[in-house]
Amino acid sequence: MENKANRAIVLWLITGAFLVASMVVIGGITRLTQSGLSMVEWKLIMGAVPPMNEQAWQATFEKYKQFPEYQKLNIHYTLSDFKSIFWWEYIHRLLGRVMGIVFIIPFLYFLMRKQLSKALVKKLLLILALGAFQGFLGWFMVKSGLVNNPHVSHYRLAAHLVTAFALFGIIMDLAFKIGWPAANKVYAVYYRPILRTLLVLISLQIVFGAFVAGLKAGLFYSTFPTMNGEWLPRVIQASVRENGWISWIDTVAGVQYIHRWLGIIVWTCTLMISVVFYSSLTDNQRKGFMLLFGMITLQAILGIFTLLYSVPLVLAVLHQLGALLTILAWVYTMHTTRLAISLKR
Repeated sequence: MENKANRAIVLWLITGAFLVASMVVIGGITRLTQSGLSMVEWKLIMGAVPPMNEQAWQATFEKYKQFPEYQKLNIHYTLSDFKSIFWWEYIHRLLGRVMGIVFIIPFLYFLMRKQLSKALVKKLLLILALGAFQGFLGWFMVKSGLVNNPHVSHYRLAAHLVTAFALFGIIMDLAFKIGWPAANKVYAVYYRPILRTLLVLISLQIVFGAFVAGLKAGLFYSTFPTMNGEWLPRVIQASVRENGWISWIDTVAGVQYIHRWLGIIVWTCTLMISVVFYSSLTDNQRKGFMLLFGMITLQAILGIFTLLYSVPLVLAVLHQLGALLTILAWVYTMHTTRLAISLKR
């Protein structure tokens, strides 16, 4: 790093990325504990203050009772039960507010001290806009569950999750560029299109992972590699004949089938890339590709065990965190292609 200002900016960005990662983890816990619909209002300022006494708790519980999740699924809930799901969603939203403060205040400080270039300001404003959009998507997702069917839309869940991953990746990419800039302007262009193609596959896998989560598809077909003894379940074939291609993205069996096989494709492609190009990579690039392959392998193992054990909380959260760390590994690997000319043979 060139100077103290750059070190401070990089530390700030990494702190922001850590908060995004924390949001992803807590968001996963919130979803898995069925806590996401416990807060039925969105108040940017006053919503930061939780109920402070028994009367306030009762009033908040009464609001929850007006919505289908309570009426259809949780009518047996006591106030104590409600509190247990309220806190996860509250922490999730509170952390979002903390993220906003952690980003905006240092941004204004660096801006006033003229430590940010115009190009960097534009990138940081993009991050701010994406963070705000992420908050909107969170509420947009919650609203989809405050209706007759008390389950959030898996499409909105996917949009919310993918935006968080994109935000994390953009922040870390910027931190790498500032903290560990390229030694020259020559890029290892041979590998970058391949890595971008791999990112498309990884992103699709994350989308289908969100579909699996939103439809609770991981609770079905708890066998591997077959789906209850079938390589292509007959229920998928029947659904496709009746409803067409929508069956691949809108049914439990369809999304789980795609998520399984897309994961195998991602793993195989990463292995092939790492092996084929290993001899022509620099030391840093080799570390990057091996890290990426290792992370994808670990992620696949976590996914399989999460499925086999019917989505236990710890494994499911680790699997979601693993997807985020896979994005980090990809960002780092992509960054290594900026650092030096690859030694092609």
